[in-house]
Amino acid sequence: YSEVFQKAAEQPGAFSPALAAICLCLFIGAMGKSAQVPLYVWLPDAMAGPTPVSALIHAATMVTAGVYMVTRCNVLFRLAPEVMLFVAVIGCFTALFAGTIAVAQNDLKRILAYSTISQLGYMFLACGVGAFSVGMFHVMTHACFKACLFLGAGSVMHAMSDDLDLRHMGGLRAKMPITYWTFLAATLAIAGIPPFAGFFSKDAILASSFEAPGLGKLLWFVGLFTAGLTAFYMFRIVSLTFFGQFRGTKEQAHHVHESPTSMTLPLVVLGILSVVVGWLGLPAVFG
Repeated sequence: YSEVFQKAAEQPGAFSPALAAICLCLFIGAMGKSAQVPLYVWLPDAMAGPTPVSALIHAATMVTAGVYMVTRCNVLFRLAPEVMLFVAVIGCFTALFAGTIAVAQNDLKRILAYSTISQLGYMFLACGVGAFSVGMFHVMTHACFKACLFLGAGSVMHAMSDDLDLRHMGGLRAKMPITYWTFLAATLAIAGIPPFAGFFSKDAILASSFEAPGLGKLLWFVGLFTAGLTAFYMFRIVSLTFFGQFRGTKEQAHHVHESPTSMTLPLVVLGILSVVVGWLGLPAVFG
């Protein structure tokens, strides 16, 4: 890194086709790794794996590697503003595109998978408008609430005898209180409701987009609309899963129960983090 960045710093300020090509190739790698349009189709299919694995690699560690790489190479990307605009547009479009797909799904984990793609788009939008630290802040807050949501989905799956169809659920709030409250906290966080974690990082991304020259206002508007979509499909999950009448079979209704402590304890820890981790952004807010 240090050697490459040193060389990049010695470049003249004018447009460099070679540097633009390098940054574009780096970003195409990040598009595949971080499931951006059009290289996003593998991530929902990967949801077939065990839920704790989904919670780890699809919320916190693996898919965010592309965002980290772009952030780490910000020295190069800043010298290629045309590529940064491309990063912002791809990220913004991915956030909207995956959000619209999530609205129409009925499989609990699949909705969360498309939600992850949408949030990764947000992170690239931040990188594309030059707010690299804000993008990494969203990586961190997203890791907490999305891991909580995935593990909450695993808890529901455990109670529902491995059935993930939202149309077969309902009224689980009374029988699964810990799962319900932690899932609700994470939902409020991803929906960007203050003072939960997602509010601070999403708000910072939208503010950075709004201040960006050129297409900034358009990117901001699409990002704002996508935030509304996110709130819609997440509260759709909460209402269909935890409220109303139970719509599954009698056998499932008899089997529904709260998960053991080994499953609920991580949920409680991540639920608390979904509330407080965004407060790390407060010093920046207060200057």
